[in-house]
Amino acid sequence: MKVLPLVSDLGMSTSAPIGASAAHRTDLAGHRSLEGLHGTVPVPPSSAGFWRHYKAFVGPALLVSVGYMDPGNWGTDMQAGASYRYGLLWVVALSSLMAIVMQILAARLGIVTGKDLAQACRDFYPDWMRWPLWLFCEIAICACDLAEVLGSAVAINLLFHVPLFWAVIITAFDVLLLLALQGMGMRFIEAIILVLVGTIGGCYLIEIFVLPAIQPSFLEMGQAILTPSLSQEGMIFVAIGIIGATVMPHNLYLHSALVHSRKLQADDSMLRRAMKFNTIDTVAALCIAFLVNAAILVLAAIVFHGKPGVTLSNGQVIAFNEETDWLRDAYLTLDPLLGTAMASILFGIALLAAGQSSTITGTLAGQVVMEGFMHWQIRPWVRRLVTRSLAILPAIFIIGMRPESKVTDLLVLSQVVLAMQLPLAMIPLLHFTSSKKRMGKYRNGLFMLIAGWTSCVLITALDLYALPESLSQAWEVIAGR
Repeated sequence: MKVLPLVSDLGMSTSAPIGASAAHRTDLAGHRSLEGLHGTVPVPPSSAGFWRHYKAFVGPALLVSVGYMDPGNWGTDMQAGASYRYGLLWVVALSSLMAIVMQILAARLGIVTGKDLAQACRDFYPDWMRWPLWLFCEIAICACDLAEVLGSAVAINLLFHVPLFWAVIITAFDVLLLLALQGMGMRFIEAIILVLVGTIGGCYLIEIFVLPAIQPSFLEMGQAILTPSLSQEGMIFVAIGIIGATVMPHNLYLHSALVHSRKLQADDSMLRRAMKFNTIDTVAALCIAFLVNAAILVLAAIVFHGKPGVTLSNGQVIAFNEETDWLRDAYLTLDPLLGTAMASILFGIALLAAGQSSTITGTLAGQVVMEGFMHWQIRPWVRRLVTRSLAILPAIFIIGMRPESKVTDLLVLSQVVLAMQLPLAMIPLLHFTSSKKRMGKYRNGLFMLIAGWTSCVLITALDLYALPESLSQAWEVIAGR
C-alpha cells in the first residue's frame, strides 16, 4: 500500500500509518489533541527486548483504568455485596471483560488511523452530526465528573469534616493544580495516577487481608464467578447498575488519544508492536480495576451482608437497605463493625484517591473531546478551565441548592445521562474499527467483531432496560421528593 507524506510535527514519522486512508488524514497537519503530550514518549527500536517495549508503552491504559474504579462503581459494587454477598461478583468480572474489549478497540483506532475517536467522528461522519455528538459527549463528561467530584468531596468531608460544598471547591482546585503540571510530560501524569491507583489498591489490600475481622472465602468467591445467577429478587437491577457504571463513554475517547503520546514510526512493524503492547497494557490495567471493584464488593459482602444496620457511638442508628447512602454510611459504619478506626480511615483515603484520579483523567477526556470535535484553537490553560468548569459547576449548583441530598441521589442523575450517551460512543468506535476503509488490514477480525458488537448490544440493551426506572428516580431527585 502506498505511503503518503505528512508534516513532521505530528509527533510521528512523516508517513501515514499503513492501513489508514490517506485521503482522510490530510487535516491532521493542522490539528492534534493533547498537543503538549503528543509524541512525547519515545519508543525503542524493534530490536529491543520485551520489557523495554512494555516499559515504553505502558501507561495510557492505566489512566483509563481509573474510570473503572470511580465512585459511581463504588456505589453499585457496595450495594451488590451488601445485598447479595458474592452473588453478583460474576457481573463485575463480565463487565470488566467487556470493558477490556472496548478499550482495546479504542487504542487500535488511535494507533492505526492516527485519530482519536472524537477526530474520527468529525472527519468520517457528515458535518451535521458533529454538533450533536459533541454536545452529548460534553454532557456525559459533566455527568461522569459529577460522580467523580462527589467521591473526592465526600472523602474530604468525612476525613477532614469540611462541608460538602466547600469540599467540592477544594477538589476543583486540586485538579487544576495537577493539570497545570501537564507541562512536565506524560510520564509525570502517569506517575501521579500510578500513585493514586496504588493507594486505592493498597488500602483495600490492608482492609481485606490485614484487618483481623475480615476473612474472605476464596472458594465461595470462585463459585460465584463460575456459576452466574440472577435468581434473587432485585438482582437484575443491581447487575444492570454494575454494567452500566463500567464502560464510560469518555474513556473510549481518552484512550484513543492517549496512545498518540508515544512517538510512533508509521511502518507495519511499529504498528503491530504498538497494538500488541497496548493490548497487554489494557488487559493488565483493567485487571487491576477488576480486582479493586471485586475488593469493594467483597468488603461490603463480609461487613454489611445480612446485617439490618448498626448503632454508632453517638447513638445514631444507620439502617442498611435500598435507601442507604453507601459512600457516607460505609465510612461511618466500618469503624464500629470492624472494631478499628483504621478501617474507616483506609476507606476514606481510597475514596479520595479514586475520586481525584478519575477527575484528572475526566478533565483530559474533556480536552480531547473539545479539541477533536471542534478543533478550537485556544490556550491550553483556558481549555482546561472550560472543560473543568463544565464538569464542576453542576456539582456546585446541585449541592448548593440541595445540601441535604444524598450522594446516592446525585449518582443516579449521572448514571442516567451516561446510559443515554454510551451508544453514541460505542457504535462509532465499532463502526470505524470494523471498516476496511478506515483500518485497512488492521480492521477487526472475527473474534473482536463478535466480542465488540456483543458487548455493545448487551450494555446498550441493559442500560435502556433500566432507563425508565432510572429516569423515575432522577425525577424524584430533581423534584426533591
